[in-house]
Amino acid sequence: MTDDSLPAEHLPPLATLVDEVLAGVDYEVAAATDAIDDAVPGYGGLFDPATTPAELRRALESLLGSGSGLTRPPVPEPTSDTFVLYVDGSSRGNPGPAGAGAVIMDAAEDPLARLGRPVGSRTGNNTAEYVALQLGLSELLARYEPRRLEVRIDSMTVIRDVWGGDDPTEPGVETYSEAVTSALSSIPEHQYTHLADSDPNPADALATVGADIAALGPG
Repeated sequence: MTDDSLPAEHLPPLATLVDEVLAGVDYEVAAATDAIDDAVPGYGGLFDPATTPAELRRALESLLGSGSGLTRPPVPEPTSDTFVLYVDGSSRGNPGPAGAGAVIMDAAEDPLARLGRPVGSRTGNNTAEYVALQLGLSELLARYEPRRLEVRIDSMTVIRDVWGGDDPTEPGVETYSEAVTSALSSIPEHQYTHLADSDPNPADALATVGADIAALGPG
C-alpha cells in the first residue's frame, strides 16, 4: 500500500526485479507469482527450470514497464482492530540466499495477507528475521489501523532486541531494528509470543519462497 519499496540487502539483478514486482503488489506473494507466470512466454514460470534468465528478465521488465499489468490485491476487511502477525526469516547457509515472510491475520485468525520477499543473496538468518518483522508491520500499518497486535515469532534475538531492550547483536540490522521500533510505537497495545521450533508458522513457507528468489542467477 506504499509507493516505496522496503530496503533490501545485496540481491542479484533478477532477484531485484522480482522484489520490485513484489513491491508493486504490496508483497503479496501469490499475486506477484501469478503475474510473473502469466508474463513468461510459453508454459514456463518464475520457478520453472525451463524458463531461461533472459525470458524471465523480459517478463519482469514488461511487468515493471509503463502501463504495466500489476494490480494491487484488494484489502480484506478485518473483524476488529485486533490483529495477529506471524513472521519468519530463512537463510540457506547462514549466510546465504535469504527470504522473509509474514502473515497478517485478524482476531478470528483468518488470513488477511500472505507476504514475502527476498532479503539478500548472502544474508544471515537474524537479518532475515528482522526484515520479516519490518515487512509485516509495514504492510499492517499501511492497510489497517491496529490497536492491539500479537506478534508470533521464533527468533529470540529479535525478541530480546525489540521487546527486551537489548542492543542489536547482528551487524548491520540497526536500520531494520529502528524501523520496527518506530512501527510498534504507533500500535497502542502489542506483545509477542515466542514460537517453538515445533509450533506451526504459516510465514515459514513464504520466507522459503523469498530465499528461492534471492538465489536466482544474475540474469
